[in-house]
Amino acid sequence: MTDVVREYFRYPVEMITFEPPSRLSEAAGFFKFGHDLTLFGRTICSPAPDLRGLLSDVSSSPAASDQGGVLPFDVNEVVHNLRLERYQPSLRAPSSRLNGWARDAYYAARPLMPDMVRQKLQRRYFRDWSQIQFPAWPVDDTVDRLMKLALIAGLKARGLSKIPFIWFWPSHYRAAAVLTHDVETSTGFRSCNRLMDLDDSFGVKSSFQIVPEKRYEPTLSVIQDMKGRGFEVNVQDLNHDGLLYRDYSEFRARAVRINEYRRSFGAEGFRSGVLYRNVDWYDALEFSYDMSMPNVGHLEAQRGGCCTIMPYFIGNILEIPLTTAQDYSLFYILKERSIDLWKRQTDKIVRGNGMASFISHPDYLFANGNRELYQELLTFLCSLRSDQAVWMTTPGNMNEWCRQRRNLKLVFKEGAWRTEGPGSDRATVAFAVQTEGGIAYEFSTSRL
Repeated sequence: MTDVVREYFRYPVEMITFEPPSRLSEAAGFFKFGHDLTLFGRTICSPAPDLRGLLSDVSSSPAASDQGGVLPFDVNEVVHNLRLERYQPSLRAPSSRLNGWARDAYYAARPLMPDMVRQKLQRRYFRDWSQIQFPAWPVDDTVDRLMKLALIAGLKARGLSKIPFIWFWPSHYRAAAVLTHDVETSTGFRSCNRLMDLDDSFGVKSSFQIVPEKRYEPTLSVIQDMKGRGFEVNVQDLNHDGLLYRDYSEFRARAVRINEYRRSFGAEGFRSGVLYRNVDWYDALEFSYDMSMPNVGHLEAQRGGCCTIMPYFIGNILEIPLTTAQDYSLFYILKERSIDLWKRQTDKIVRGNGMASFISHPDYLFANGNRELYQELLTFLCSLRSDQAVWMTTPGNMNEWCRQRRNLKLVFKEGAWRTEGPGSDRATVAFAVQTEGGIAYEFSTSRL
């Protein structure tokens, strides 16, 4: 299994290693690691099957080193459980979610529904969203906080006070932001030029996710025009009927056509309709990256979330998670008429040196005052770009950087740590330093 802590930080492989304790609980479950970090997996104690009772805090358990490990659980297993949503069966309440028949009926009737009826049904479906305990709203950084705690444990075990690593982003950027646009209807497809003009007016490039079948006719000439303007085009589902992941055989058949559209569009990225997902089926998709995983899915039809503010690999596919609320959720489910939620989410992500990713829809971005709110978002993000060194980039560029960083080597030469490999000219060596408050990041001349 991948050493997730090293993959996250990209420090020299020989400096810290993590071995699981020799004895772990038979069943996985929920437990605490400190008072405010909820995890899911097997531990040297007995985890809880759900979140209804008091969770054991394993940070006060006997030293895991007595069983050959640094931590009282397998950090690789726990991180995979969170990133891949393996905790979901323990949280799911079948009676509270749409069954297959009801979902099929909804999507069959959806094109005929007036907007007000559809939005009323959706608000009813999401009526319990604020009561969901896990993941944490509005941004869940459980994985990222766990990585720091694991690194502290590793440093202490090796008697180190700091460790060099390859900084998360290119060119000393503090954090990153990615804008994406999902085009769901013919109205949205006709509005793409207006949205590109708007993004361009702020000096921002973004990606457009195109539905290949049934919703509209995405002509290749229009797609080439979009790419010619410096925007990216990705594949969104097959026909956006909400059924992509319902049946494995049907999914495999659809995946063949989806992959054909990848080639004809010249696309590298994929996003499923309504953010439905099954990471165990990703091997049928011939994409370099996926964007279907929410950080916290309280307002998504498929609940859950990956609990991280960073991109990560699922096999050889880079997952670029959605780390903020969709514009539709903000405008029509929460019925907010400000970007305060986006600001709160982004501020937390930037403080954590993470990636703020956004979905907006040209289908309704130019109606009901939504354009003005989107312009406020662009203004806000551009201020972060200029004042806080936030890297405004596209999913394709994010994918390129993450793959470069993954393959870079950190070597000690001529009295200094350096990076070697393609992309080393963009990379920065940083140090993770133990402090009284946890972990601080330092470059050679400054602390972040």
